[in-house]
Amino acid sequence: MDRHRTPRQTCGALLALTTAGALLLTGCSADGNHVNGPNHTTATRAPAPSQAQGGETDAPSDHLSTFALDVDTASYGYARRTLADGGRPDPSTIRPEEFVNSFRQDYRTPEHNGFTVTVDGARTSEPNWSLVRVGLTTRPADDTDARPPAALTFVIDVSGSMDQPGRLDLAKKSLDTMTDRLRDDDSVALVTFSEHAETVLPMTRLGGHRAEIHDAVDGLAALSSTNLGEGVETGYATAVEGLRRNATNRVVLISDGLANDGETDPNAILKRIDGDRREYGITLFGVGVGSDYGDALMERLADKGDGHTVYLSDTATAADVFCRQLPQNIDLVARDAKAQVAFDPHTVAEFRLIGYRDRKVADKDFRNDQVDGGEIGPGHTVTALYAVRTNPGTDGHLATATVRWLDPNTRSPHENTGSMETGALHHSVWTASPRFQVTAVAAYFADALAGGDYDMPGSQDLGKLQARAATLARTTEDKDVSDLATAIREADRSNSAS
Repeated sequence: MDRHRTPRQTCGALLALTTAGALLLTGCSADGNHVNGPNHTTATRAPAPSQAQGGETDAPSDHLSTFALDVDTASYGYARRTLADGGRPDPSTIRPEEFVNSFRQDYRTPEHNGFTVTVDGARTSEPNWSLVRVGLTTRPADDTDARPPAALTFVIDVSGSMDQPGRLDLAKKSLDTMTDRLRDDDSVALVTFSEHAETVLPMTRLGGHRAEIHDAVDGLAALSSTNLGEGVETGYATAVEGLRRNATNRVVLISDGLANDGETDPNAILKRIDGDRREYGITLFGVGVGSDYGDALMERLADKGDGHTVYLSDTATAADVFCRQLPQNIDLVARDAKAQVAFDPHTVAEFRLIGYRDRKVADKDFRNDQVDGGEIGPGHTVTALYAVRTNPGTDGHLATATVRWLDPNTRSPHENTGSMETGALHHSVWTASPRFQVTAVAAYFADALAGGDYDMPGSQDLGKLQARAATLARTTEDKDVSDLATAIREADRSNSAS
Protein backbone atom coordinates (compact mmCIF):
# COMPACT_ATOMS: atom_id res chain seq x y z
CA MET A 1 0.00 0.00 0.00
CA ASP A 2 1.28 3.47 -0.89
CA ARG A 3 1.87 5.29 2.40
CA HIS A 4 2.15 8.67 0.67
CA ARG A 5 -1.28 8.62 -0.88
CA THR A 6 -3.40 11.79 -0.95
CA PRO A 7 -6.50 12.03 1.30
CA ARG A 8 -9.36 9.91 0.03
CA GLN A 9 -12.18 11.91 -1.49
CA THR A 10 -15.06 9.44 -1.30
CA CYS A 11 -17.12 8.00 1.56
CA GLY A 12 -18.26 4.84 -0.17
CA ALA A 13 -15.58 2.76 1.51
CA LEU A 14 -16.51 3.91 5.01
CA LEU A 15 -17.46 1.24 7.46
CA ALA A 16 -19.48 1.49 10.59
CA LEU A 17 -16.80 2.52 13.03
CA THR A 18 -16.27 5.86 11.33
CA THR A 19 -19.22 7.07 13.34
CA ALA A 20 -16.67 7.24 16.17
CA GLY A 21 -14.83 10.05 14.47
CA ALA A 22 -18.02 11.75 13.42
CA LEU A 23 -19.60 11.96 16.79
CA LEU A 24 -16.39 12.36 18.65
CA LEU A 25 -15.04 15.20 16.61
CA THR A 26 -18.02 16.28 17.29
CA GLY A 27 -36.30 24.96 20.73
CA CYS A 28 -41.46 26.71 19.31
CA SER A 29 -40.64 28.14 22.74
CA ALA A 30 -40.55 31.33 24.72
CA ASP A 31 -36.84 31.92 25.28
CA GLY A 32 -35.89 33.60 28.52
CA ASN A 33 -32.94 35.86 29.18
CA HIS A 34 -29.41 34.55 28.85
CA VAL A 35 -27.94 34.57 32.34
CA ASN A 36 -24.29 34.89 33.35
CA GLY A 37 -23.20 34.00 36.85
CA PRO A 38 -24.15 31.58 39.63
CA ASN A 39 -26.11 33.88 41.92
CA HIS A 40 -29.65 32.63 41.58
CA THR A 41 -32.24 31.28 43.99
CA THR A 42 -32.19 27.50 43.81
CA ALA A 43 -34.72 24.83 44.69
CA THR A 44 -33.82 22.64 47.64
CA ARG A 45 -36.10 19.67 47.05
CA ALA A 46 -34.46 16.40 46.03
CA PRO A 47 -36.25 14.09 43.58
CA ALA A 48 -38.78 11.79 45.16
CA PRO A 49 -37.61 8.15 45.28
CA SER A 50 -40.41 7.12 42.93
CA GLN A 51 -39.23 9.64 40.35
CA ALA A 52 -35.67 8.34 40.55
CA GLN A 53 -37.02 4.92 39.56
CA GLY A 54 -39.04 6.30 36.68
CA GLY A 55 -42.30 6.38 38.65
CA GLU A 56 -44.77 9.21 39.10
CA THR A 57 -43.99 12.38 41.00
CA ASP A 58 -46.76 14.28 42.74
CA ALA A 59 -46.37 17.88 41.52
CA PRO A 60 -47.69 19.65 44.65
CA SER A 61 -45.08 17.91 46.84
CA ASP A 62 -42.18 17.98 44.37
CA HIS A 63 -42.59 20.11 41.27
CA LEU A 64 -38.98 19.93 40.02
CA SER A 65 -37.22 17.48 37.73
CA THR A 66 -33.43 17.78 37.25
CA PHE A 67 -31.09 15.75 35.04
CA ALA A 68 -27.73 15.88 33.31
CA LEU A 69 -27.87 16.32 29.56
CA ASP A 70 -27.09 13.22 27.52
CA VAL A 71 -26.59 12.72 23.78
CA ASP A 72 -26.00 8.95 23.89
CA THR A 73 -27.63 6.87 21.15
CA ALA A 74 -26.07 3.44 21.82
CA SER A 75 -29.23 1.87 23.23
CA TYR A 76 -31.18 2.50 20.02
CA GLY A 77 -28.33 1.43 17.75
CA TYR A 78 -27.83 -1.83 19.63
CA ALA A 79 -31.58 -2.55 19.63
CA ARG A 80 -31.70 -2.05 15.86
CA ARG A 81 -28.74 -4.40 15.35
CA THR A 82 -30.25 -7.07 17.62
CA LEU A 83 -33.64 -6.93 15.89
CA ALA A 84 -32.05 -7.03 12.43
CA ASP A 85 -30.22 -10.21 13.49
CA GLY A 86 -33.53 -11.81 14.46
CA GLY A 87 -33.09 -11.36 18.20
CA ARG A 88 -34.77 -9.32 20.89
CA PRO A 89 -32.86 -6.73 22.96
CA ASP A 90 -32.66 -7.31 26.69
CA PRO A 91 -35.07 -4.87 28.39
CA SER A 92 -32.23 -3.73 30.66
CA THR A 93 -30.44 -2.23 27.62
CA ILE A 94 -33.42 -0.08 26.61
CA ARG A 95 -33.08 3.63 27.42
CA PRO A 96 -35.87 5.71 25.84
CA GLU A 97 -33.88 8.95 25.82
CA GLU A 98 -31.31 7.31 23.53
CA PHE A 99 -34.07 6.25 21.13
CA VAL A 100 -35.48 9.78 21.06
CA ASN A 101 -32.08 11.46 20.71
CA SER A 102 -31.31 9.37 17.62
CA PHE A 103 -33.61 11.52 15.46
CA ARG A 104 -33.49 15.02 14.04
CA GLN A 105 -35.78 17.55 15.67
CA ASP A 106 -37.51 20.78 14.66
CA TYR A 107 -36.12 23.08 17.35
CA ARG A 108 -35.10 26.62 16.58
CA THR A 109 -31.35 27.09 16.22
CA PRO A 110 -29.80 29.56 18.67
CA GLU A 111 -28.12 32.71 17.46
CA HIS A 112 -25.65 32.67 20.35
CA ASN A 113 -23.11 30.14 21.58
CA GLY A 114 -25.48 28.40 23.94
CA PHE A 115 -28.84 26.64 23.87
CA THR A 116 -32.35 27.39 22.79
CA VAL A 117 -35.05 25.82 24.94
CA THR A 118 -38.22 24.43 23.37
CA VAL A 119 -41.18 23.27 25.43
CA ASP A 120 -44.20 21.84 23.61
CA GLY A 121 -46.68 19.04 24.12
CA ALA A 122 -49.78 17.17 23.02
CA ARG A 123 -52.60 15.32 24.70
CA THR A 124 -52.75 11.52 24.65
CA SER A 125 -55.76 9.23 24.41
CA GLU A 126 -55.74 8.79 28.20
CA PRO A 127 -57.85 11.46 29.95
CA ASN A 128 -55.82 14.37 31.38
CA TRP A 129 -52.49 12.82 30.30
CA SER A 130 -50.16 14.57 27.87
CA LEU A 131 -46.66 14.13 26.49
CA VAL A 132 -44.52 17.22 27.05
CA ARG A 133 -41.29 17.58 25.06
CA VAL A 134 -38.37 19.64 26.35
CA GLY A 135 -35.85 20.27 23.58
CA LEU A 136 -32.40 21.80 23.91
CA THR A 137 -30.21 22.57 20.92
CA THR A 138 -26.88 24.23 20.18
CA ARG A 139 -25.81 26.10 17.08
CA PRO A 140 -23.82 24.18 14.45
CA ALA A 141 -20.22 25.22 13.95
CA ASP A 142 -19.97 28.09 11.45
CA ASP A 143 -16.43 27.56 10.21
CA THR A 144 -14.89 24.11 10.59
CA ASP A 145 -11.47 25.45 9.60
CA ALA A 146 -11.54 27.72 12.67
CA ARG A 147 -12.15 24.93 15.18
CA PRO A 148 -9.46 24.09 17.73
CA PRO A 149 -7.13 21.24 16.84
CA ALA A 150 -7.99 17.79 18.15
CA ALA A 151 -5.78 15.50 20.26
CA LEU A 152 -7.44 12.10 20.07
CA THR A 153 -6.28 9.02 21.96
CA PHE A 154 -7.88 5.90 20.51
CA VAL A 155 -8.03 3.02 22.99
CA ILE A 156 -8.69 -0.07 20.90
CA ASP A 157 -9.84 -3.46 22.14
CA VAL A 158 -7.67 -6.16 20.49
CA SER A 159 -8.93 -9.05 22.60
CA GLY A 160 -9.92 -12.38 21.07
CA SER A 161 -13.60 -11.45 20.84
CA MET A 162 -12.70 -8.53 18.57
CA ASP A 163 -11.42 -10.97 15.93
CA GLN A 164 -14.97 -11.63 14.73
CA PRO A 165 -16.14 -9.94 11.49
CA GLY A 166 -17.47 -6.43 12.02
CA ARG A 167 -15.25 -5.58 14.98
CA LEU A 168 -11.48 -5.03 14.74
CA ASP A 169 -11.55 -5.16 10.93
CA LEU A 170 -14.02 -2.27 10.91
CA ALA A 171 -11.93 -0.39 13.43
CA LYS A 172 -8.80 -0.61 11.29
CA LYS A 173 -10.46 0.45 8.05
CA SER A 174 -12.31 3.26 9.78
CA LEU A 175 -9.22 4.58 11.54
CA ASP A 176 -7.40 4.53 8.19
CA THR A 177 -10.17 6.64 6.67
CA MET A 178 -10.22 8.98 9.64
CA THR A 179 -6.46 9.45 9.43
CA ASP A 180 -6.84 10.71 5.87
CA ARG A 181 -9.64 13.12 6.71
CA LEU A 182 -8.32 14.80 9.86
CA ARG A 183 -6.44 18.08 9.54
CA ASP A 184 -2.67 18.39 9.54
CA ASP A 185 -2.74 20.18 12.93
CA ASP A 186 -4.76 17.37 14.57
CA SER A 187 -3.00 14.67 16.61
CA VAL A 188 -3.67 10.96 17.12
CA ALA A 189 -2.39 8.39 19.63
CA LEU A 190 -3.14 4.66 19.60
CA VAL A 191 -3.41 2.44 22.68
CA THR A 192 -4.36 -1.24 22.46
CA PHE A 193 -5.45 -3.61 25.18
CA SER A 194 -5.90 -7.33 25.48
CA GLU A 195 -4.40 -9.13 28.49
CA HIS A 196 -2.30 -5.98 28.97
CA ALA A 197 -2.36 -2.46 27.52
CA GLU A 198 0.26 -0.97 25.24
CA THR A 199 0.82 2.47 23.74
CA VAL A 200 1.35 1.61 20.08
CA LEU A 201 1.70 5.21 18.95
CA PRO A 202 2.28 8.27 21.18
CA MET A 203 0.49 11.51 20.39
CA THR A 204 1.50 12.25 16.78
CA ARG A 205 0.64 15.21 14.55
CA LEU A 206 -1.10 14.23 11.30
CA GLY A 207 0.93 16.65 9.19
CA GLY A 208 3.89 14.74 7.73
CA HIS A 209 3.11 11.55 9.71
CA ARG A 210 0.04 10.02 8.04
CA ALA A 211 2.02 7.08 6.66
CA GLU A 212 3.35 6.29 10.16
CA ILE A 213 -0.17 6.36 11.58
CA HIS A 214 -1.47 4.11 8.78
CA ASP A 215 1.31 1.60 9.53
CA ALA A 216 0.38 1.55 13.23
CA VAL A 217 -3.31 0.99 12.40
CA ASP A 218 -2.60 -1.74 9.86
CA GLY A 219 -0.47 -3.61 12.42
CA LEU A 220 -3.36 -4.06 14.89
CA ALA A 221 -4.22 -7.73 15.50
CA ALA A 222 -6.56 -9.54 17.89
CA LEU A 223 -4.90 -11.39 20.78
CA SER A 224 -6.44 -12.89 23.95
CA SER A 225 -8.38 -11.66 27.01
CA THR A 226 -9.94 -8.23 27.67
CA ASN A 227 -8.29 -6.07 30.33
CA LEU A 228 -10.45 -3.03 29.65
CA GLY A 229 -9.54 -1.31 32.91
CA GLU A 230 -5.84 -1.28 32.10
CA GLY A 231 -6.68 -0.08 28.60
CA VAL A 232 -8.60 2.94 29.86
CA GLU A 233 -5.94 3.76 32.45
CA THR A 234 -3.13 3.56 29.89
CA GLY A 235 -5.21 5.55 27.43
CA TYR A 236 -5.63 8.41 29.88
CA ALA A 237 -1.93 8.33 30.77
CA THR A 238 -1.09 8.57 27.06
CA ALA A 239 -3.59 11.40 26.59
CA VAL A 240 -2.11 13.35 29.51
CA GLU A 241 1.43 12.81 28.24
CA GLY A 242 0.41 14.13 24.83
CA LEU A 243 -1.97 16.78 26.17
CA ARG A 244 -2.36 19.82 23.94
CA ARG A 245 -3.46 23.11 25.44
CA ASN A 246 -6.21 24.97 23.56
CA ALA A 247 -7.14 21.74 21.82
CA THR A 248 -9.94 19.18 22.12
CA ASN A 249 -8.41 16.32 24.14
CA ARG A 250 -10.43 13.10 24.12
CA VAL A 251 -10.04 9.42 24.83
CA VAL A 252 -12.03 7.23 22.46
CA LEU A 253 -12.70 3.71 23.71
CA ILE A 254 -13.50 1.26 20.89
CA SER A 255 -14.67 -2.07 22.28
CA ASP A 256 -17.40 -4.69 22.46
CA GLY A 257 -17.41 -4.04 26.21
CA LEU A 258 -16.93 -7.71 27.12
CA ALA A 259 -14.31 -7.21 29.85
CA ASN A 260 -13.06 -10.45 31.43
CA ASP A 261 -9.61 -9.66 32.84
CA GLY A 262 -8.24 -7.22 35.39
CA GLU A 263 -10.56 -4.54 36.78
CA THR A 264 -14.08 -4.80 35.32
CA ASP A 265 -16.04 -2.51 37.65
CA PRO A 266 -16.67 0.84 35.91
CA ASN A 267 -16.55 2.83 39.15
CA ALA A 268 -13.15 1.39 40.04
CA ILE A 269 -11.85 2.02 36.50
CA LEU A 270 -13.01 5.62 36.59
CA LYS A 271 -11.57 6.16 40.06
CA ARG A 272 -8.11 5.35 38.70
CA ILE A 273 -8.28 8.12 36.11
CA ASP A 274 -10.48 10.56 38.03
CA GLY A 275 -7.72 13.07 38.67
CA ASP A 276 -6.71 13.25 35.01
CA ARG A 277 -10.35 13.48 33.94
CA ARG A 278 -11.09 16.41 36.22
CA GLU A 279 -7.79 18.29 36.03
CA TYR A 280 -7.35 18.17 32.28
CA GLY A 281 -10.98 17.96 31.14
CA ILE A 282 -10.39 14.88 28.99
CA THR A 283 -13.70 13.31 28.01
CA LEU A 284 -14.29 9.60 27.44
CA PHE A 285 -16.19 8.66 24.32
CA GLY A 286 -17.42 5.05 24.06
CA VAL A 287 -17.85 3.34 20.71
CA GLY A 288 -19.61 -0.03 20.88
CA VAL A 289 -19.27 -2.76 18.27
CA GLY A 290 -20.32 -6.38 17.84
CA SER A 291 -23.49 -8.43 18.16
CA ASP A 292 -22.44 -9.44 21.69
CA TYR A 293 -22.00 -6.11 23.41
CA GLY A 294 -21.35 -5.11 27.03
CA ASP A 295 -23.86 -2.25 27.01
CA ALA A 296 -24.00 -1.64 30.76
CA LEU A 297 -20.23 -1.32 31.16
CA MET A 298 -19.73 0.99 28.18
CA GLU A 299 -22.69 3.20 29.10
CA ARG A 300 -21.58 3.55 32.71
CA LEU A 301 -18.01 4.40 31.72
CA ALA A 302 -19.09 7.11 29.31
CA ASP A 303 -21.71 8.64 31.62
CA LYS A 304 -19.31 8.93 34.52
CA GLY A 305 -16.37 9.81 32.31
CA ASP A 306 -17.92 13.09 31.09
CA GLY A 307 -18.65 11.61 27.69
CA HIS A 308 -21.18 9.61 25.74
CA THR A 309 -21.60 6.39 23.79
CA VAL A 310 -22.69 5.32 20.35
CA TYR A 311 -23.28 1.82 19.03
CA LEU A 312 -22.37 1.18 15.41
CA SER A 313 -25.05 -0.83 13.68
CA ASP A 314 -24.72 -0.19 9.93
CA THR A 315 -22.41 1.30 7.33
CA ALA A 316 -24.96 3.70 5.84
CA THR A 317 -25.29 5.66 9.07
CA ALA A 318 -21.53 5.75 9.48
CA ALA A 319 -21.00 7.17 5.99
CA ASP A 320 -23.62 9.86 6.49
CA VAL A 321 -22.37 10.95 9.89
CA PHE A 322 -18.68 10.84 9.02
CA CYS A 323 -18.92 12.67 5.68
CA ARG A 324 -21.53 15.23 6.70
CA GLN A 325 -20.96 15.85 10.40
CA LEU A 326 -17.27 15.26 11.08
CA PRO A 327 -16.10 18.76 10.09
CA GLN A 328 -18.56 20.47 12.45
CA ASN A 329 -18.59 18.23 15.52
CA ILE A 330 -15.05 18.20 16.83
CA ASP A 331 -15.45 20.94 19.45
CA LEU A 332 -17.37 21.32 22.72
CA VAL A 333 -19.73 24.23 23.37
CA ALA A 334 -20.94 23.27 26.86
CA ARG A 335 -19.56 21.41 29.85
CA ASP A 336 -21.50 20.02 32.81
CA ALA A 337 -24.82 20.92 31.19
CA LYS A 338 -27.93 20.21 33.26
CA ALA A 339 -31.65 20.84 32.80
CA GLN A 340 -34.31 21.55 35.39
CA VAL A 341 -38.02 21.53 34.63
CA ALA A 342 -40.43 23.18 37.08
CA PHE A 343 -44.03 22.04 36.74
CA ASP A 344 -46.77 24.34 38.02
CA PRO A 345 -48.60 22.54 40.85
CA HIS A 346 -51.77 24.49 40.06
CA THR A 347 -52.12 22.85 36.66
CA VAL A 348 -50.04 19.66 37.01
CA ALA A 349 -51.17 16.81 39.25
CA GLU A 350 -48.24 14.48 38.53
CA PHE A 351 -45.45 13.88 36.03
CA ARG A 352 -42.70 11.45 35.17
CA LEU A 353 -39.57 11.79 33.07
CA ILE A 354 -39.37 9.07 30.42
CA GLY A 355 -35.83 7.74 30.75
CA TYR A 356 -32.67 9.49 32.00
CA ARG A 357 -32.70 7.17 35.02
CA ASP A 358 -28.92 7.14 35.21
CA ARG A 359 -28.67 10.90 34.67
CA LYS A 360 -30.82 12.20 37.53
CA VAL A 361 -29.39 15.09 39.55
CA ALA A 362 -30.65 16.26 42.95
CA ASP A 363 -32.72 19.40 42.48
CA LYS A 364 -30.56 21.30 44.98
CA ASP A 365 -27.49 20.59 42.82
CA PHE A 366 -28.80 22.19 39.64
CA ARG A 367 -26.61 25.27 40.19
CA ASN A 368 -23.85 23.40 41.95
CA ASP A 369 -21.18 23.52 39.26
CA GLN A 370 -19.09 20.90 41.06
CA VAL A 371 -21.74 18.30 40.16
CA ASP A 372 -21.15 16.61 36.81
CA GLY A 373 -23.46 17.30 33.91
CA GLY A 374 -23.24 16.46 30.21
CA GLU A 375 -20.71 17.56 27.59
CA ILE A 376 -22.40 18.95 24.46
CA GLY A 377 -20.96 19.83 21.06
CA PRO A 378 -22.08 22.19 18.29
CA GLY A 379 -25.26 21.24 16.46
CA HIS A 380 -26.38 18.74 19.11
CA THR A 381 -29.97 18.36 20.25
CA VAL A 382 -31.15 16.86 23.53
CA THR A 383 -34.78 15.86 24.03
CA ALA A 384 -36.51 14.95 27.28
CA LEU A 385 -40.04 13.60 27.16
CA TYR A 386 -42.40 13.81 30.12
CA ALA A 387 -45.71 12.13 30.82
CA VAL A 388 -47.81 14.81 32.52
CA ARG A 389 -51.27 14.54 34.14
CA THR A 390 -53.00 17.88 34.40
CA ASN A 391 -55.62 18.79 36.96
CA PRO A 392 -59.07 18.60 35.32
CA GLY A 393 -60.57 21.98 34.47
CA THR A 394 -57.40 23.99 35.10
CA ASP A 395 -55.44 26.04 32.64
CA GLY A 396 -52.58 28.49 32.69
CA HIS A 397 -48.85 28.03 33.15
CA LEU A 398 -47.75 24.41 32.75
CA ALA A 399 -43.95 24.26 33.01
CA THR A 400 -40.70 26.19 32.75
CA ALA A 401 -37.50 24.47 31.60
CA THR A 402 -34.04 25.89 32.37
CA VAL A 403 -30.72 24.69 31.00
CA ARG A 404 -27.45 25.56 32.74
CA TRP A 405 -23.97 24.97 31.37
CA LEU A 406 -20.36 26.05 31.74
CA ASP A 407 -18.35 27.66 28.98
CA PRO A 408 -15.78 24.99 28.01
CA ASN A 409 -12.92 27.51 28.03
CA THR A 410 -13.68 29.98 30.81
CA ARG A 411 -15.89 27.73 32.98
CA SER A 412 -18.28 30.65 33.44
CA PRO A 413 -21.93 29.55 33.97
CA HIS A 414 -24.78 30.41 31.63
CA GLU A 415 -28.52 29.71 31.63
CA ASN A 416 -31.48 29.91 29.28
CA THR A 417 -35.16 29.11 29.74
CA GLY A 418 -38.34 28.24 27.88
CA SER A 419 -41.90 27.70 29.06
CA MET A 420 -45.38 26.73 27.92
CA GLU A 421 -49.04 27.15 28.90
CA THR A 422 -51.70 24.48 29.01
CA GLY A 423 -53.44 26.21 26.13
CA ALA A 424 -50.44 25.40 23.92
CA LEU A 425 -50.96 21.64 24.29
CA HIS A 426 -51.90 20.17 20.94
CA HIS A 427 -55.18 18.30 21.12
CA SER A 428 -53.61 14.99 19.98
CA VAL A 429 -50.14 13.49 19.77
CA TRP A 430 -51.01 12.09 16.35
CA THR A 431 -51.94 15.42 14.79
CA ALA A 432 -48.99 17.32 16.27
CA SER A 433 -45.94 18.26 14.18
CA PRO A 434 -44.28 15.35 12.33
CA ARG A 435 -41.11 15.63 14.42
CA PHE A 436 -43.11 15.56 17.65
CA GLN A 437 -44.80 12.41 16.38
CA VAL A 438 -41.43 10.82 15.57
CA THR A 439 -40.33 11.56 19.14
CA ALA A 440 -43.49 9.91 20.47
CA VAL A 441 -43.15 6.83 18.25
CA ALA A 442 -39.50 6.35 19.26
CA ALA A 443 -40.37 6.62 22.95
CA TYR A 444 -43.41 4.32 22.69
CA PHE A 445 -41.23 1.80 20.83
CA ALA A 446 -38.61 1.89 23.57
CA ASP A 447 -41.31 1.41 26.20
CA ALA A 448 -42.68 -1.61 24.31
CA LEU A 449 -39.21 -3.21 24.08
CA ALA A 450 -38.76 -2.58 27.81
CA GLY A 451 -42.00 -4.42 28.55
CA GLY A 452 -43.95 -1.28 29.46
CA ASP A 453 -41.49 -0.45 32.23
CA TYR A 454 -41.81 3.29 31.50
CA ASP A 455 -45.62 3.24 31.65
CA MET A 456 -46.20 5.79 28.90
CA PRO A 457 -49.78 7.06 28.60
CA GLY A 458 -51.52 6.44 25.27
CA SER A 459 -49.22 3.59 24.23
CA GLN A 460 -50.09 1.61 21.11
CA ASP A 461 -49.28 -1.88 19.86
CA LEU A 462 -46.30 -2.40 17.59
CA GLY A 463 -48.43 -2.81 14.48
CA LYS A 464 -49.95 0.65 14.87
CA LEU A 465 -46.59 2.19 15.76
CA GLN A 466 -45.02 0.67 12.65
CA ALA A 467 -47.77 2.11 10.46
CA ARG A 468 -47.32 5.55 12.02
CA ALA A 469 -43.55 5.38 11.57
CA ALA A 470 -43.94 4.38 7.91
CA THR A 471 -46.30 7.32 7.29
CA LEU A 472 -43.92 9.70 9.08
CA ALA A 473 -41.01 8.40 6.99
CA ARG A 474 -42.88 9.42 3.85
CA THR A 475 -43.89 12.77 5.34
CA THR A 476 -40.42 13.71 6.55
CA GLU A 477 -38.51 11.98 3.73
CA ASP A 478 -36.08 10.94 6.45
CA LYS A 479 -34.22 7.64 6.08
CA ASP A 480 -33.67 7.48 9.84
CA VAL A 481 -37.44 7.40 10.35
CA SER A 482 -37.74 4.74 7.66
CA ASP A 483 -35.17 2.68 9.57
CA LEU A 484 -37.27 3.16 12.71
CA ALA A 485 -40.31 1.73 10.89
CA THR A 486 -38.21 -1.27 9.84
CA ALA A 487 -37.01 -1.88 13.40
CA ILE A 488 -40.57 -1.75 14.73
CA ARG A 489 -41.71 -4.21 12.05
CA GLU A 490 -38.90 -6.60 13.01
CA ALA A 491 -39.88 -6.34 16.68
CA ASP A 492 -43.54 -7.02 15.78
CA ARG A 493 -42.49 -10.11 13.82
CA SER A 494 -40.41 -11.28 16.77
CA ASN A 495 -43.46 -10.92 19.01
CA SER A 496 -45.61 -12.93 16.62
CA ALA A 497 -43.04 -15.71 16.37
CA SER A 498 -42.63 -16.05 20.15
